[in-house]
Amino acid sequence: MQTCSRCRIFNGLEEVAVSSVFGKGIARLCGVAAAPTASELRRLVTQALRETPTVEIRLDWLTNDAERQAFLGWLKKQRLTKVQLIATCRRRRGGGEFTGDAGAELFWLMKAREADCAWCDLEVETLRELPDKSVRGYPVPEKVLLSMHDFLRTPAFPTKFTLPARGGANAIKAAAMARNLSDAARMLRLARNSRDVVAVAMGEIGLPARVLSLREGSALAYAPVGSATAPGQIPLRDLKHLYRAHDLTRATRVYGVIGNPIGHSLSPLLHNTGYIAAKKDAVFLPFLVENLRDFLKCLPDFGVRGFSVTLPHKETIFAHLDEVEPLARKIGAVNTVTVGKDGALHGRNTDYTGVLRALEKRMKLSGSRVAIFGAGGSARAAAFALHHAGAQVFICARRPEAARKLAKAVGGEAIPRTALRTQKFDALLNATPIGMHPNEKVSPLTAAELNCSLVMDLIYRPMQTKLLKLAASRGIATVSGVEMFLAQGLAQWEHWMGSKAPESAMRTAVLRALKNEENTRW
Repeated sequence: MQTCSRCRIFNGLEEVAVSSVFGKGIARLCGVAAAPTASELRRLVTQALRETPTVEIRLDWLTNDAERQAFLGWLKKQRLTKVQLIATCRRRRGGGEFTGDAGAELFWLMKAREADCAWCDLEVETLRELPDKSVRGYPVPEKVLLSMHDFLRTPAFPTKFTLPARGGANAIKAAAMARNLSDAARMLRLARNSRDVVAVAMGEIGLPARVLSLREGSALAYAPVGSATAPGQIPLRDLKHLYRAHDLTRATRVYGVIGNPIGHSLSPLLHNTGYIAAKKDAVFLPFLVENLRDFLKCLPDFGVRGFSVTLPHKETIFAHLDEVEPLARKIGAVNTVTVGKDGALHGRNTDYTGVLRALEKRMKLSGSRVAIFGAGGSARAAAFALHHAGAQVFICARRPEAARKLAKAVGGEAIPRTALRTQKFDALLNATPIGMHPNEKVSPLTAAELNCSLVMDLIYRPMQTKLLKLAASRGIATVSGVEMFLAQGLAQWEHWMGSKAPESAMRTAVLRALKNEENTRW
């Protein structure tokens, strides 16, 4: 493979033991502290050291030289032991915030050494400006991490990196923007094939690779304690306690959720909480999937054993499945896929179970009149569930033909939107994404269209949607989509794990997150 010009400097010496220069376990989790003032940076460094002994200090984020001097003066007085502090003063041409030249950057890295920073991060752009392209002879921190960043794409890296023969570096960092999951997979392979290399897939698409990078051999995994310093970063507490990145091994089973968008999903919180409570060696990751074929091609690289499917892939996934359970085939939508040992994909639907469990607690379904607004994958699961429970099903959708097809499939009736104002229903379900975070102020229906005894919104984030608030203001009973979300997720968890889910712990974690989010928002 042809290598990019920015990468050629990395070709060089012999390989050494994986992560030997940074240690093992938690020491490979690197907290990133970045702030405009010395006082705030002090707070973040202290916070980071409570979670990991390895911290990157972004001197370039400090507003001016006075703040840098004040912070390093404080740090020197601390005389910290058993820690690995990485000083970074990255210039703007290398993707940082520092406006000075290479000489000024080196000056602050020398000062960082005086403040007991054992490591410094030196970007390739600076190294190229030095005599003989080497940092040797400069009194910077004793250990040097040579780094390059590409915020636009993932370059054609060599199959593996080795330390350059000259330059004085002890380890290499390559951080590149993942424009698709194939890019993220290439970064994982780079970590797997190289020694003393930090491989970082940037961007939301690269997030799963950030979690799995340590198990693949990356020397460090970065995570902020304050503001994110690169796109796609995961907060340090989540990387350590929720994803447990430092404990993952090749034996760890990998699951995930695919969708677009995916950042709003609480599935990782739900499933990972269950793994932790039940002591399962498994991890659940969010995959931003724009192209299904690209994701499926990368399954072996990520080692995925199963995945949840959300918008917009619940129906299009069918074309890629090797086997589909009869009920899911009737519904015409799949939200749960299991990857066999031979790579075969097996699909099923647990949304069906989620709708039933959520509604059966609140009303008698047999003989009831239930209207569903929408005709997509979630609407189909709800329609089949209600039909089999003995309810009369009415479908109202923006696309009349889709409404007619779904109504016919469940022996129901397609109705125009005007019927919502004139007919009475026992329950009304919103099965569209209208009103989902971040568009919380929008309702798919007006107050005048809520002629029913109960309203359920299949959206779970926010927990109380605009639609549910409208219903409550009219004295109508409501059911949050979080009930369906929990039920379908618990069914997935038990299917993949083969044991009963720790429901209490999983429910508590999701409800706490949703309530905290609403309290913060309002």
